[in-house]
This record gives sequence, structure tokens and C-alpha cells, in this order.
Amino acid sequence: MSQQTVVPAVHRLAQARAEENFPVALRVLPARHRRHLIAVYGYARHVDDVGDEPMAPGVDRLAELDRIEAELRALYTGRTVSHPVVRALAPTVAQCRLPLDALVRLVEANRVDQRVTHYGTFAQLVDYCTLSANPVGELVLHVFGQAGPAQRALSDRICTALQLVEHLQDVAEDHRRGRIYLPAEDRERFGVTEDDLARPAANRPLRELIAFEAERARAWIDAGAPLVSALRGWARLAVSGYLAGGRATLDALAEADHDPLRWSVRPRRGRVLRRWLSATVRSAG
Repeated sequence: MSQQTVVPAVHRLAQARAEENFPVALRVLPARHRRHLIAVYGYARHVDDVGDEPMAPGVDRLAELDRIEAELRALYTGRTVSHPVVRALAPTVAQCRLPLDALVRLVEANRVDQRVTHYGTFAQLVDYCTLSANPVGELVLHVFGQAGPAQRALSDRICTALQLVEHLQDVAEDHRRGRIYLPAEDRERFGVTEDDLARPAANRPLRELIAFEAERARAWIDAGAPLVSALRGWARLAVSGYLAGGRATLDALAEADHDPLRWSVRPRRGRVLRRWLSATVRSAG
């Protein structure tokens, strides 16, 4: 992929902010933290776009993912880096000591996306989240210098939960792309067929399945919530914002009668702020 075909990270970030469930780089954070969070997010979004979004004719997704990984490894060994997104990440890698493994796992998640379009069990979906979601939380913890083993374990639960919530929001869009993130074992249990995912509105079995998966995601959020109290300073404020976004999105999904086919499920900003304030107050208590 030529540099001209790469969407600049800052532009992509601005475009995506309205789509996200949680504040990525909260305006109240110090500039140094915002700058590093934006770099991490720009990288993660770009890798995701390579795996998911329409590409220029003739572009090989796997070759581009290979290029990104090669550029990352070059960065970590002091060689010249040409990829603009990886170059933009370089100061954050150096100053925050980001682990190469977490960055590479995000690349691998998008390789998996090219060959796996359905998940048979919930356990398989959670395993996928260790590549697609959990590394982002680990990188965020490194930005704040608080990436101990206990913090990472709790972060993994939150990130898996947020990924599950996003899959529930995007059932219709994912199906149009030929992907289903509702585990086959659960679809069979609730009597949901693939054809049900193509309807203009969710039928009762699908709404019941979505409600079941939403409560499962909420339990994962609750299991990771002690991370907020385990953090200090600006990290606590930022992570409580991520929690608030996930919980507010689950609220929005319930208000939509668990029908992500008929409605575009997005949390209201006021509800996110209330959830964020509540999480911050509880952690300070």
C-alpha cells in the first residue's frame, strides 16, 4: 500500500470519534497523555481498517498487515521506518515503553479476520479478544506507567467486554461483511438462524439472544471494574471513562429492545457522563 492510500492517523481519529462508545483521549487529560493515547488509537484503528475497510483495487490485505509487522520490528531494532502510522507511533513506543507483543497481536487479530468469519463457541470468541481487544488496554496502561500484572488481568476483562458490546452493536454490519460474532452454540440455543441476521428488524429469538449476550458482557465489565480503584491519577479517570462508555452502550441496547438490526445503537453522551461520574465517585470512596 502506498503512503497516499493510507488514511492519516489524525484524520481517521477525528472521523471515528463520533462512532466510539467511550472517550479515547479525554480533553481533561494532560497533553502528554492525550498525545500518546491518540498515537496508540491511530495505530489500532489503522490496523483494524486494513483488516475490515474497503481497500484500493489490487491491494493485498495480508501483505499490508505483514508490512506493518515488519515496520514495527524495524522500529524496535533501530532500523529505518517508512510506514507513516508506525512512524507516528515511534515517540510513544520510546517514551512509554510499549511492548512489541501487544502491537503485533493487533496485527494478528486482523490476519485471523481474513480466515475466520464465524465462531462456534463463546470461549473461541473470548480467545479472539485476546488478540483484537486486550492489547489495546495493555497499551493504555503503559501510557500511564501502570501496567502491572494485576492491572493487566483486570484490563483484559474490560477490553473483552467492550469488544463483545461492539459486536452486539454491529450485528447487521458484520453480517453484511460476511462475519458473525454471535457464537453458533448460542444461536442454536435460542433458535436464531443466519437468515434472521439479515432481517430489517430483529425477531424475538434474536432479541433474546442479544439480551443474553449483553448480560454476559455486563458481567465481564463488572469483573474488570476493580481496575479503576487499582489505578491512580489520570489513569483512573481515563479507564473509568471506558467503563462508562461500555455500560452506557448496554443501556442504549436495552432501550432499543435489544434490536441492533432496526436501530443504530449508540450511547447518549449525557448517560456516558453520568456513568463516568458514578464510576469515578465510587472508586474514590
